[in-house]
Amino acid sequence: MTYVKATMVLPEELIKEIQKYVQGETIYIPKPKSAYEKWGTRSGGRTFIDNRNISIKRAFKNGRTISQLAEEYFLSVETIKKIVYTK
Repeated sequence: MTYVKATMVLPEELIKEIQKYVQGETIYIPKPKSAYEKWGTRSGGRTFIDNRNISIKRAFKNGRTISQLAEEYFLSVETIKKIVYTK
């Protein structure tokens, strides 16, 4: 998170209104809900996990056991079960 000086981005009237409630403090102004991105969208982590899960489901369908998949993908047996048994 980066800090932005209020006088650089906010109109003077708004700063005066905010100062009625807070002076000299750091405040966090959240993004609107419409600006949120799902986890891993920017980094590609979500795509990586989705592709991994597709590979795991495909391997299970082709006869690999849950234990084999857990060992191969370094995941717990329970995690592999969640992946292969969900839609």
